[in-house]
Amino acid sequence: MTDIEKSNAGSSKPQTQLNIDIERSSGEDQGSKEAKDPNVVDFDGPDDPENPMNWSTQKKTVAITVVSMMTMLSPIGSTISSAAAADIMAHFHTSNESLEAFVTTIFLLGYTFGPIAIAPLSELYGRVILYQICMALFIVFNVACAVANSLGSLIVFRLLAGIMGSCPVTLGTGSIADMIPREKRAGAMAAYVLGAIFGPSIGPICGGYLTPAAGWRWNFWVMAIASGVMTLIVIVFLRESYPYVILKRKTERLRKETGNPDLRSALDTGRTPGQLFAFSIWRPLKMLMSPIVFLLSLYAAVVYSYLYLCFTTFPLVFGGQYGFGSGASGLATLGLGVGSLLGVVFCGGASDRLSNYLTAKNGGDPKPEYRLPTMTVGGICVPIGLFWYGWTAQNKTHWIVPIIGTGFLGAGMIITYMASAMYLVDAYTVYAASVTASNTIFRCLFGALLPLAGGAMYSALGVGWGTSVLGFIAVAFIPVPVFFYIYGERIRESNVFKIEF
Repeated sequence: MTDIEKSNAGSSKPQTQLNIDIERSSGEDQGSKEAKDPNVVDFDGPDDPENPMNWSTQKKTVAITVVSMMTMLSPIGSTISSAAAADIMAHFHTSNESLEAFVTTIFLLGYTFGPIAIAPLSELYGRVILYQICMALFIVFNVACAVANSLGSLIVFRLLAGIMGSCPVTLGTGSIADMIPREKRAGAMAAYVLGAIFGPSIGPICGGYLTPAAGWRWNFWVMAIASGVMTLIVIVFLRESYPYVILKRKTERLRKETGNPDLRSALDTGRTPGQLFAFSIWRPLKMLMSPIVFLLSLYAAVVYSYLYLCFTTFPLVFGGQYGFGSGASGLATLGLGVGSLLGVVFCGGASDRLSNYLTAKNGGDPKPEYRLPTMTVGGICVPIGLFWYGWTAQNKTHWIVPIIGTGFLGAGMIITYMASAMYLVDAYTVYAASVTASNTIFRCLFGALLPLAGGAMYSALGVGWGTSVLGFIAVAFIPVPVFFYIYGERIRESNVFKIEF
């Protein structure tokens, strides 16, 4: 965070180059400028084991695995109630279709609000303390959902659970950027994104079978139990990876050991925590003013909202059209899950290779735009999946055919999400948590609100034309990655669009 603030004040380098310099800096490039000042505390050379970039492969693997597990658990909580929504409505004696969908999607409104505070707090106090606190509160609010005695209280507790559950979704990319250099980041991102996207597909399956067997409240008890286990794993295995906080703690330790109160971190801006928080809390919203962040976040938001529209309307489509029960309707999400898995494999395998190839081909200068060609593949898969799913379900073709169509949608969604996330993290590395928060705010706001209209849309237009409307919107977004591949660097470096973060 603070490197960029300092660099923006005294450097004319473009944002991307500053990020690359910071990634490569390990006390040698940046520290050499202040090496003559004995009061500046930095990493001890390029091989300092305290620098997360120098952690062992085992330590990095453990950290990424734990973060990915958290990121899978939280989205499971977002959709586990979708298959139980009818039972919840019956229990509280209401039949409002929009309210039925809202019980599921209110969780995503928590994903919208949570990152606004979580991202800047992590840039002040570190990733790990936020993971620990939010996971503990995630347990509390899932227990509250399990014992809720009114629909209103259930909705409020779902919102609070979503706010806490947004933590790993917001900070995961930042944790990966702390440890993994740009040229190797796609593989780690694949593991992380697999949790973020595969999790929502698991939730309806769990809820679909658990609700008839034990009642809807046990969906939330199971989430609370699983979250308790996850919290213990986080406490035992996860270590701080944010360089700003690591150097801050090192500075405080050296002050005590040496008795020198003038020691200061190389990443210290001189601002108080309160000033930094006030400055940082607006950063995710300010980043949305950038045309690149805005349009890519909007694209990811539209595609992501289709996922939750499917989750909330699958019981209607597969229950009404094919006579599936709640458990079988939950299994219908497997098409999305398998497609997402294939998308992760494709994007994780192709993104780094293509980016490195384009870097070598264009003079060895790495650019975030080299992540975007894979996004075009995802952009094509999304409308294919929507048209396929909508019209085969409309015509009551064998149930496996529309599920295969949702596989294309899942693959397109994951490729689009991964490519846009890696592009934004590469372009704003030091602000990875904030730019992810910007993306998450938009994405989850759409994911929470669009499904509320799903039932009415399908009732008015039918499954075929209702889904086709979404497909036409997806077609309109296909040129976006092509445009930014050609003009993205020019826009990022243009004074017209430059925004002080």
